[in-house]
Amino acid sequence: MVLGKVKSFAVSYDCFNDSNVPVFSSGDCVSGRVTVEVTGEIRVKALKIHAKGFAKVRWTESRNAGSNTAYTQNYTEEVEYLNHKDILIGHERDDDNSEEGLTTIHAGRHEYAFSLELPQTPLATSFEGKHGSVRYWVKAELHRPWLLPLKTKKEFTVFEHIDINTPLLLSPQAGTADKTLCCWFCTSGPISLSAKIERKGYTPGESIQIFAEIENCSSRMVVPKAAIYQTQTFYAKGKMKEVKQLVANLRGESLSSGKTETWNGKMLKIPPVSPSILDCSIIRVEYSLMVYVDIPGAINLSLNLPLVIGTIPLHPFGSRTSSVSSQCSMTWLSMGLPERPEAPPSYAEIVTEEQRQGRLDAPAVREELDGPLLAYIHEFRFQPPPLYSEIDPNPDHSGCAEERRLDACPSR
Repeated sequence: MVLGKVKSFAVSYDCFNDSNVPVFSSGDCVSGRVTVEVTGEIRVKALKIHAKGFAKVRWTESRNAGSNTAYTQNYTEEVEYLNHKDILIGHERDDDNSEEGLTTIHAGRHEYAFSLELPQTPLATSFEGKHGSVRYWVKAELHRPWLLPLKTKKEFTVFEHIDINTPLLLSPQAGTADKTLCCWFCTSGPISLSAKIERKGYTPGESIQIFAEIENCSSRMVVPKAAIYQTQTFYAKGKMKEVKQLVANLRGESLSSGKTETWNGKMLKIPPVSPSILDCSIIRVEYSLMVYVDIPGAINLSLNLPLVIGTIPLHPFGSRTSSVSSQCSMTWLSMGLPERPEAPPSYAEIVTEEQRQGRLDAPAVREELDGPLLAYIHEFRFQPPPLYSEIDPNPDHSGCAEERRLDACPSR
């Protein structure tokens, strides 16, 4: 009897999204099929699948042990997230080559379905980095007597969802910095930088609106810039390895001495990047927006605003909040108070005389408050506040001299 040959052997997934890409998250059911196409009849001991998911870190460092001795130190670490095995055909024993218990597969194309449930615990997002990776895959093995196992493997993607619609990720990020340039005994005026973004959380494809004010009181020509950086951090054997990569950037107009530039929502688009990885013990992927002033011949003046790249985009109610904050986004730079504050309403407009007398005549609710404490509460509970006045009864005279001081920067 002439046995057939295996023409194709592959793993495929059932995709339930529009992009037809196998993407899953913790708790999801991963289903698919193993396809076996044979030219003729074959006998099979077992068809097995093995699903695995793990984060792995690896790098090497050269060390000197003496004047003429050097060695290489390896740093490796691994965290397992998924380990699932199943048998689709046959039995567990594959160490014997007996003819008993074999399954016959006839010529043609055959599909064998499989399914498994991902753990409910948080999983690390799939990632490929310089010194480590997070990978998930299903491997199929076809065992036949007197032959080596036939193997095939296919990866799938896992996203640990990050919802940016949380108070922490919707909160604005802001900062200020300044720098004075010195050359020998000469000191020029300061360079100041203030920057703000509407929120901390974004998703790939969104544009970050940058609100900034750059003031150049120095004698040099400077250039304001902004950039998004991805920082990959790997941990193994108590050591850490960090890689920083530029994701996107923009450049403002050159600023001569005494000039000021204002960014009223300058847009910087986030390209397709991996989401932030914050819960893996050996790999972290973080993002930041750096707004900085490029100063020739000196260290740049910079501000780092942290970012979180998520997977669940901003909801409509969140976009309304962002639009409101963008309309007033430059108010924080001036920090000015209104010229004439509006007086609060009078006490008589809020509490009538009948309400006040009625509350005073009401019986005490708790008898244990009898005594000096109850008398104190009744005495001050319904008393009107002090009269409103725009004149400070205790003026501060220490700031008068500062107000009279003339500013040396010509831009003001």
